[in-house]
Amino acid sequence: MADALKEMYSRVFFEGMAAKVAEAYPPFDVEAFLGRVFAPDWESLALKQRMRRGAEALRPGLPAAYEDALDVVLDAAERCGSGFPYMMFPDFVEVYGLDDPERSIPALARLTKYSSSEFAVRPYLVKYRERTLAAMREWAKSDDEHVRRLASEGCRPRLPWGMALAAFKRDPSPIVPILEALKRDPSEYVRRSVANNLNDVSKDHPALALDIARSWLGEHPHTDWIAKHACRTLLKKCVPEALALFGVGDAGGVRVERFETSTGVAAGGVFEASFVLSVDGPAPRKLRVEYAIDYVKANGSRSRKLFKLSEREFPPGETSMSFRQSFRDMTTRKHYPGEHVAAIVANGSELASKIFQVNL
Repeated sequence: MADALKEMYSRVFFEGMAAKVAEAYPPFDVEAFLGRVFAPDWESLALKQRMRRGAEALRPGLPAAYEDALDVVLDAAERCGSGFPYMMFPDFVEVYGLDDPERSIPALARLTKYSSSEFAVRPYLVKYRERTLAAMREWAKSDDEHVRRLASEGCRPRLPWGMALAAFKRDPSPIVPILEALKRDPSEYVRRSVANNLNDVSKDHPALALDIARSWLGEHPHTDWIAKHACRTLLKKCVPEALALFGVGDAGGVRVERFETSTGVAAGGVFEASFVLSVDGPAPRKLRVEYAIDYVKANGSRSRKLFKLSEREFPPGETSMSFRQSFRDMTTRKHYPGEHVAAIVANGSELASKIFQVNL
């Protein structure tokens, strides 16, 4: 995905952005800026490297004093409008403003409205933890959903593509008040960030995440959704306490029958499977049904990945189910030849499995 996203940093984009910077600061030399951006190594740069290149290319064309340069960046950001590529402006604050938290931290809140300051704020949390957390607690009260989301997203212990916050991985208690303040936020955009933050917490402190989720369940439909989404990693790992929290018991009396699969699949092809789930007893059962693929890794070992098929009440008797899984290489997964395993898992218990071959 990053490989595709980096193409948004095109010459057309930079020409338009530079024109807006020149409107905010007429001495800005657009052609010199473009020359700095499109240096000979441009094509080899990844997404965040291109973002950083743009931020660094801005600096020589702006006023020498950081506070004056920041004023230009803020003005230019408002002129440019919103969009992911404009995360370059918060990146500028990350690179050049770290020694001026008094101006930079409020600037990140302003800039997040046009893109997102979730990456840029993290060095401030490392260097000025209490000051930045205090700002985030205030951001959680903002009228702007983008600013409220920054309060949660910016302090995620394990933000994808962002630097990990080791202090919060060790002890997430300082960020819990921010999550509590936002757990019933009217914006789904914000609530999803809260759930993702608590999911990060669950990877290092599962008991704490489960305690928080337990306290939120039944409070409000918003908190019910957040609690479930925040526990998704624990549910995928079939942690018994997480399964029980959401009403999923053991798999006694549940069987998999007539499990049929592809015997082989070519790289880039599709694996197909079907089976019958048989439930004993007179009453419906709440089941979380997943399929697992044990992927062959580069070193020949296997690594399991779970995919949810359904989570609902299943009636007594037989229910036919099926799934398809692509073996097309992605940026997040490369496929290797060899014996793979497909398995059916219900309520955390593996009920059936079959070996199949992946061929190049």
